[in-house]
Amino acid sequence: MQEKRTKIICTISDINCDVDFIEKLYRSGMNLVRINSAHASLEGAQRIVDNTRAVSDKIGILIDTKGPEVRLAPMDSAVGFKVSEGDKIVVKAGDGKCSHGILYTNCKSFVHDVPEGAHVLIDDGLVDLLVEHKDSEHLECLVINNGVIKGKKSVNVPNVKICLPALTPKDKTFVEWAIKANVDFIAHSFVRSKEDVQEIQQILDEHHSEIKIISKIENQQGVDNLEEILIGCYGVMVARGDLGVEIPAERIPLIQNQIVQKCRRFRKPVIIATQMLHSMIENPRPTRAEVTDIANAIFQRTDAIMLSGETAQGKYPVECVEMMYKIAREAEKSTDASLDMKYNLVQDHIMKPIAATLARNLVEASIQLPVKAIIFDTWTGRTGRYLAEFRPKVPIYAMCYQERTMRELAMIFGIYCYPIQIQKSKEELVNESIRLLKEEGRLEEGDLVGIIGGSFNSEIGATYLEFKYVGKE
Repeated sequence: MQEKRTKIICTISDINCDVDFIEKLYRSGMNLVRINSAHASLEGAQRIVDNTRAVSDKIGILIDTKGPEVRLAPMDSAVGFKVSEGDKIVVKAGDGKCSHGILYTNCKSFVHDVPEGAHVLIDDGLVDLLVEHKDSEHLECLVINNGVIKGKKSVNVPNVKICLPALTPKDKTFVEWAIKANVDFIAHSFVRSKEDVQEIQQILDEHHSEIKIISKIENQQGVDNLEEILIGCYGVMVARGDLGVEIPAERIPLIQNQIVQKCRRFRKPVIIATQMLHSMIENPRPTRAEVTDIANAIFQRTDAIMLSGETAQGKYPVECVEMMYKIAREAEKSTDASLDMKYNLVQDHIMKPIAATLARNLVEASIQLPVKAIIFDTWTGRTGRYLAEFRPKVPIYAMCYQERTMRELAMIFGIYCYPIQIQKSKEELVNESIRLLKEEGRLEEGDLVGIIGGSFNSEIGATYLEFKYVGKE
């Protein structure tokens, strides 16, 4: 049976993270585990890491930072208070608890930063407030729709720049933990500019950490500054939850497609996230709209699709992964190799142009010749990312010299990883790679394989391309 090539990320809660559960998800098609630091303790996060590593050394682990976000201050009433269209609400500067008609936020500069005429959206947009007047102490707002306001709920102000730090104290604690725990990726929330990426990269550099940064695009600033953000990070997550609050909903599909295509031009992996199988939190089957949403993400050529509440606290977590697997495998049947990518437009950002050129030539050859598989050896996974961007129809097998490289490639479309020792010669590398794949039944005698290889160190990279028929033992 042909395996799916789109990678699946599952959010795991520390409440439900035993080895058997993670193994079931892995056997069903999960490639990466996501830990949401907003809902996990350090002890719980470590338990998820330990149990994931016990299942397989090929599963990548990603942790989200909570990120700089504006929230309402606490409120004494747990049920909040009702508001009606036309009511007046005051948002005050300084510290204080929210009460009927008066709101405070956790952002000290909120009143200063928000202009008259802006819309303040409470609780993911369930309540819309229009700022009619402001002074240095407060905002006077008009309630646009009926609703309920509760303490600690999210606050968004579309198209307005709020002065927030890139990392909160909690984020820094989790980043330092992630370095010690040897996590593979940090998904940095609410990235607005290259400076946000640089701030977290500086911490990683100080600890000589190889953790890769995934920039979560969740607001208009992130969309506007995407190119400079891409230069400094490993990949991008299209986080459609907050993005859908910050930006009009009807624009989200177009923006998602634009982000995916730009990531592909820059040879950076991209993840589509949020509510992909949301109905399956409670129901055993998805809606037709959800199936189409997943398929469309694959048609756009995303690298990975992500489950959040579906696997963190849903009733049917394994069924969600199985469903994603089936949808991906079916959608991938209609995708073709794309050799028309204008990588010359971003040539300055391609670190190894020889590898990129060899990758394109090999994928083109796999269309014209009866190539059954592509094989490459790698220290860093870079050649694999170049190969994957051209979306060959045949599987790509990575012979990895480092465990971390296998986990990093768990995010990249169409790549299957194997650990391998450094061989004495090119011929021994090719023969050992073919032997491993024959043992698993992925190759058989007479198959033609395409191979990209190079010098056996991390500096030189890919330098040759060749073809070989699989012979007898």
